[in-house]
Amino acid sequence: MSIETILKIILLFFVLVTIHEWGHYYFAKRAGILVREFAIGFGPKLFTFKRGETRYTLRLLPIGGFVRMAGEDPEAIQLQPGQTVALKLEGDKVTHIFTDQLEHRADAIIGTVEQADLERDLFIRLVVGDEPTRLAVHPQAMMVSKGREVQIAPWDRQFGSKTVGQRALSIVMGPVMNFVLAIVLFVVVVVISGIPVNVKLDGVKMGSAGERAGLKTGDIILSVNGTAIGEDREKLRSLITASPDKPMSWIVQRSGQEKKIEVTPDAQTAEDGKTKYGLVGITLGSDTRAARPGEIAKNSWNYISSSTVGILDGFRKMVMGQFKLDDLGGPVRIVQVTGEFAESGTPSYTYWAALFSLYLGLFNLLPFPALDGSRLVFLGLEALRGKPVDPNRESMVHFIGFAMLMLLMIAVTYNDILRLIKQ
Repeated sequence: MSIETILKIILLFFVLVTIHEWGHYYFAKRAGILVREFAIGFGPKLFTFKRGETRYTLRLLPIGGFVRMAGEDPEAIQLQPGQTVALKLEGDKVTHIFTDQLEHRADAIIGTVEQADLERDLFIRLVVGDEPTRLAVHPQAMMVSKGREVQIAPWDRQFGSKTVGQRALSIVMGPVMNFVLAIVLFVVVVVISGIPVNVKLDGVKMGSAGERAGLKTGDIILSVNGTAIGEDREKLRSLITASPDKPMSWIVQRSGQEKKIEVTPDAQTAEDGKTKYGLVGITLGSDTRAARPGEIAKNSWNYISSSTVGILDGFRKMVMGQFKLDDLGGPVRIVQVTGEFAESGTPSYTYWAALFSLYLGLFNLLPFPALDGSRLVFLGLEALRGKPVDPNRESMVHFIGFAMLMLLMIAVTYNDILRLIKQ
């Protein structure tokens, strides 16, 4: 695998995950939610920097990403009565709350917490000496502990404070951004691929039925058994498939002249061990012309609709148990397939990127715990009940779902490695 192919694989994963997480991030920020972290990948941090209120992180395992919003998990930023802290003020508001190394806080007020509210009323009642003092807390104040700064999250900056609609939008826009990217990439595929004007042989396999019949690379297929082929590759494929060991009359154009060739497809046995189908051993291509606006829209829609139907049918088979472990692919298999498309040229690579983006959008909308679809289900229940589901119970459901997904990923990755070894 070349360096260029490796870079294309990395680029694809980075773009697809980033566009998904950006959808969550942007609409969360628009709703006024404090976004603590925007992460690509999981596991240990490889690279991180902070800009504004958000920390941007690249992590080791390239199996997804996340946007961590204040209030999605129980907030760890709490002060307890009797706790000794140091407070740094700017003007009349607390901007930094130090919980350790107090002896080094010469520029801060040190005292004992009598009462504190860092979510709603934003104040700390601090006892300094024998005198209690009520101090207002800045809404962007930082809690500093063990050298780590964490911004407090007032209630109006937390995920749970927003309307059901705002929260749903911040969740659903991740998959939506994958759909938008898929549409754009399918349009690009149509534009750069053009519109086929014929069916042309890009290759003839040595020893195949096509070579024995005299087919050659560059032949343009005009008709088969009296049926005009035009630019319809699927029509030619279906005719070949339906004719195992049956002579077929082909009219081809070679060097500007028409030529009649008799082709007898080799009979192949399908997976059921009974059904026979024909195989000629040719690679199909075409001459093309630039696509018109109407054709771009039509062909892009055909890509989107057929791909969506195929992906949803795959999900249906998974739910119904109509699959084998070999039918599933984990990160290793995905990298392998992505590399194959990357090496097949720009149109193929772009098509795979569009298809993968569409798949990620649809997959994340499945109502399975830990996925965006499951979170939307909980929001739907909240809208119907008029009150949210217990956050602890919801977190447990998502945790179990995430653990199940990780176990499945380990299983399919193991299977992918075995498949590679056997090749």
